[in-house]
Amino acid sequence: MDQVFRLGARDSRVRSFPGNRIEIDAAAEALWVCDQNTQGFLPKDAGSIVCLAPGEAAKTWESVQKIIDAALEERLGRDGLIIALGGGVVCDTAAFAAAIYMRGCRLMLIPSTLLSMIDASLGGKTGVDYRDYKNIIGSFYPAEEIRLYPFLLASLPEIEYRSGLAEVLKHALLEKSNLFLDLEANREAVLARDGKLLEELIPRSLAVKGRLVEEDPTEKGVRAYLNLGHTFGHALERELGLGAVPHGYAVAWGIARAMEAGLALGLTDSAYADRVIQFFTDYGYDLKLTTPSLEAFLSSIALDKKRKGGAVRFVLQRNQGETLQQEIPEEILRRVLAPFAHAR
Repeated sequence: MDQVFRLGARDSRVRSFPGNRIEIDAAAEALWVCDQNTQGFLPKDAGSIVCLAPGEAAKTWESVQKIIDAALEERLGRDGLIIALGGGVVCDTAAFAAAIYMRGCRLMLIPSTLLSMIDASLGGKTGVDYRDYKNIIGSFYPAEEIRLYPFLLASLPEIEYRSGLAEVLKHALLEKSNLFLDLEANREAVLARDGKLLEELIPRSLAVKGRLVEEDPTEKGVRAYLNLGHTFGHALERELGLGAVPHGYAVAWGIARAMEAGLALGLTDSAYADRVIQFFTDYGYDLKLTTPSLEAFLSSIALDKKRKGGAVRFVLQRNQGETLQQEIPEEILRRVLAPFAHAR
């Protein structure tokens, strides 16, 4: 894959590389950001390195300061290059640092997980968590280049692979294409990480996001459709504790709740909703996770960063490729969520 996506006033070039190691001409001059899981994949001639702790706990303002301090120490100019090698946490955090360092320096992303390859790397969203709120501080700052190295997926833990896979499945719902059918038909091969199949599916999934982001780079319209399942999912993550449930698992759970909410509102085709819920169930996602408190969960939803005019607009679907945003009355929310809260 070698494709350029126009994201507002900036272009993001996405390139896929074969082989089993990372080689970059500018490696020695760049400031590299990685974590303890990806440090071993750095090129031998990598320049200055900022190594973050693994996991969501590193997605903080303190990590951004650490990157900026290193950039200042290395006298990185505005034309200097920050390269992020890691999953969504590393990419989001390094990209936010690049966005605000000297009002924006050069940025390259090398996503190391399936989730970051098909979701976090493309689109320009950057950010960190703050006071238990996911991605509450951030900006839009597309990377000038995104490099995909499929060999990085071979060592990915199963839970991380499935977390990214949930976003691939989500993308299949957003367009009227054969991606949904192909994922249904090839479930065993996808779960077994068949290399040739993934080389085909990853670009197809990424292209779904790319088309929506090109049309709406700052999420004022159709780009929000990529948040299908996320309002419910982010609230679940917050109530269970950030990092307690992988992001993709929470999104799968949230998509099931979005289908049920659409049914309750009379919007979603019942056969389609059943198919989607079976789709995620067959792929092994637990769609029956529960939260400690219904009231606390509703409060988390009310604080969702995507609310406008004091109201939360949920991403729902009528059918495959027919997506919309709509408020959900509290009584419908309570009816949908009550079976999944300990305190009913």
